[in-house]
Amino acid sequence: CVLCGRTDDCPEKYGEKRTYMECGLTIHYYCLLMSSGIWQRGEEDEGVDGFLIKDIRKEVNRAAKLKCNICKKKGASIGCVAPKCKRSYHFPCGIQKECIFQFMEDFKSYCWEHKPVQKFPDKEPRGTSQCTICLDLVEQLPTYSILKSPCCKNAWFHRECLQCQALSAGIFFFRCTVCNNKDKFQEEMLRMGIHIPEKDASWELEENAYQDLLQCYQHCDVRRCLCKKGRDYNEPDSKWEIKRCQCCGSRGTHLACSSMKSWEQNWECVECRSIFAKSGNYNKQKKRSLATSEKTDETTCSLEEPSPKRPRQSPGSQGNFLLQSPKIMCQNNFSSCSHLDLPVSNRVTMTLSPLMSNRTCSLRKKYLRNQRREASNILKELKLQVNAKTTRLNINAESVWNSALKGFRQRNFSPTNTIEIKFTNCKNRSKTDTFAASKHHFFHLLMLHLQNSSLFEGSFAKNLSLDFQAVKENLYFEAGKMIAVSLVHGGPSPGFFSKTLFNCLVYGPENVKPALEDVADIDVAQTIQMIKYANSLSSLKSTIHDCYEFLAAAGCLRPVTALCDRNNLVNDILVHHVIKRIISPLESFRQGLETLGVLEKMQMHPDAFSSILCHKPDRLSAEIICDLFTIHSSSDVNKAEGADFWMGYLQEVESGESVVTLEDILLFATGSFSIPPVGFDPEPTIKFVHISYPIGNRLLNCLELPISKTYENFKNKMEFAIKSTLRAEKE
Repeated sequence: CVLCGRTDDCPEKYGEKRTYMECGLTIHYYCLLMSSGIWQRGEEDEGVDGFLIKDIRKEVNRAAKLKCNICKKKGASIGCVAPKCKRSYHFPCGIQKECIFQFMEDFKSYCWEHKPVQKFPDKEPRGTSQCTICLDLVEQLPTYSILKSPCCKNAWFHRECLQCQALSAGIFFFRCTVCNNKDKFQEEMLRMGIHIPEKDASWELEENAYQDLLQCYQHCDVRRCLCKKGRDYNEPDSKWEIKRCQCCGSRGTHLACSSMKSWEQNWECVECRSIFAKSGNYNKQKKRSLATSEKTDETTCSLEEPSPKRPRQSPGSQGNFLLQSPKIMCQNNFSSCSHLDLPVSNRVTMTLSPLMSNRTCSLRKKYLRNQRREASNILKELKLQVNAKTTRLNINAESVWNSALKGFRQRNFSPTNTIEIKFTNCKNRSKTDTFAASKHHFFHLLMLHLQNSSLFEGSFAKNLSLDFQAVKENLYFEAGKMIAVSLVHGGPSPGFFSKTLFNCLVYGPENVKPALEDVADIDVAQTIQMIKYANSLSSLKSTIHDCYEFLAAAGCLRPVTALCDRNNLVNDILVHHVIKRIISPLESFRQGLETLGVLEKMQMHPDAFSSILCHKPDRLSAEIICDLFTIHSSSDVNKAEGADFWMGYLQEVESGESVVTLEDILLFATGSFSIPPVGFDPEPTIKFVHISYPIGNRLLNCLELPISKTYENFKNKMEFAIKSTLRAEKE
């Protein structure tokens, strides 16, 4: 550069470096802008952006006589504008010495002694905060490299981050990243030396940047697409025309797949219906949608599996609105369920009869079942990441945690590899056992250990506890990783997360309000109760005095002048004890759950994952087992008679009239104690064949059943085979 003499090419620091061969000039744009003895006397297309070549040469000659006060070399073209200050310096030297260059009006420059600074009131608390651009920690103290937003109290930035953001956004889009203020923010940043170019944003200048937005979404997203030509097939003016969601436009359905008879009917996707349900605007949207749609039977429950002849309702729409809080359903006020099949005269006020209570319970179960089905489909998508390469873990069942920890931390372990489990303390391995059964048994033992470990606290619905040794050994990360791997690789779900823990993982701890039920420590819970139920100001102050040390350590001391202040104090204690106290374990746990993309899917589908992480699996029933197995039979077998024997036997087992349980049948056929959230692979089947006794082929999840002439003969063979096999394995 003819002005600063440096060869550096760094547009973020020195502006664009330009070379003009016809004039023999190379120059940094910022060096030219900030030089004290040159003005823009030409038009924009003359010289260098309006700076005439002859003026540039004059400025170079002038600067050649001035020595830089920083590097002591000649060519210092920039001078401090402060009165009586005679310091001169090169632009790069000024940057190095933390001088301020204002890219506005007269393009003033200030040396390191006279530069403007940001004021910081002494009363404001100092600490650390996140740069709202790069999210790294910054100290809350204005310096040359750290700037404070003029419009937001807690918005802090690195100077380099701000400069890069300004160069990318330009003058039209550069604004506060927190409150979106533009005028006040730009004025302060220009004063502090941030260059905001007068140009459009870089993302607006990119060629064909928004080309994808010009394409219409053409894909059927309903759970069961009926089109034989595939989900992407679209035939206008027919039942296979794709209709997009009227709210977001990013989901679609064939008209036939959602039983729509015309294009005029409105349709909302699962995600949008869920949003409407949570915001309370669902009924409004539903009325608008039904205005142009075919009338349906009002007595049909909104959570039941829809038939192909009526519009498919999302399990996350009305169901989520209906059953969002089971506590509400148990109250006498039933107004939130007014769209159920209730007579008009009974929709004002009514008591919850046993019949309605049973129905509510049934609706709740159906809702959870639908959500678990959705979670299963999502986990199956994640399972596509798992490749055929195997990683074997040697597990000691008596020390499952240490064995798992060692295996997950070994160098060649990858969550995308197929996992094989070998139990080292089982010398006589059963011939009927398979790697899949061993893997499910391993994850079952692992989830049981985690549930009862020191990493969690609580009785049934558990939150994270604070274990300093576990933090030091990074065990919270490993626990989250193991849960994610278990979900995707066909293991059981934990089922013991509290709603507070789940919401912290999905929505962030800053958006969660804990309850008294989340406090596992009896002493802390009693302290909170004493404060919460204090009946006078004097008793409240006395309680605070008694637990002064605890409140001080928790940082929850606050002036109490009225009885109503107890609510804020209780909230402070809850937030500290349940959330802030375990923020470090929570962050590690979240990072572990990011394995295989599980946390991302949790955040996208919270209702579905809540059904498997916060609730234990449904107890097996004859209906569940019957739906789980697909019946196959050879041509010479009476399939109907065999199916009747099978279903009749399941009903007897469920009613307790058999020596085996439904869990025993599932274990005999698949090697699993329960149905994993991701489902079985391959899907369980039943074959009626000419054999003497039932056989559980766990490698194929196939239950081979004997062809029997009488039901009693069938039942006796089933019970003998299952009981003998499981007893032998146990021994």
